[in-house]
Amino acid sequence: MPWKPSYLTREQMEERRLEGGRLLKAGKLSQAEIGRQLGVSHAAVSEWAKIVEGKGTKGLKSRKASGVQSKLDQEQQQKLKKILKQGTLRHGFPTDRWTLERVRQVIQEKFETSYHPKYLSRLLRQLGFSPQKPIPQAIEQEKELVKAWLEKDWTRIKKVAAARRRSRILG
Repeated sequence: MPWKPSYLTREQMEERRLEGGRLLKAGKLSQAEIGRQLGVSHAAVSEWAKIVEGKGTKGLKSRKASGVQSKLDQEQQQKLKKILKQGTLRHGFPTDRWTLERVRQVIQEKFETSYHPKYLSRLLRQLGFSPQKPIPQAIEQEKELVKAWLEKDWTRIKKVAAARRRSRILG
């Protein structure tokens, strides 16, 4: 009994279908024999025979997996992109930060279709958006003081630390 892998790639399945098509066209073996030889069901070979009859063996070639259709068409996706670029404040949210839940609410309101927040990230990536995490900052922070510290004190601290590392005795 020949070894059969438990999983076949798309290319291997296509190769098997094309071989089945060649055997069907040759007409020397019955569909049941072809099924046994290739390790597929009689129903699969019967389906291949219908395809070969209608489209030839080219009909057995693999096609790109289409996946699930988006709930929003191209025009709606472009409208959503425009809405997201306008910002959250313009659409009635208290802070200027888009979250998946807020995007979901806007889609529900504007396009009357629902998305689960978990699955919105793929759509947002398609539209050119990427996840952003805000840098935590104290509200009381004075930007001028921080800038001055970074320019003066931080460079001095880095130089002192580098000098200490160089002066260590390796042992």
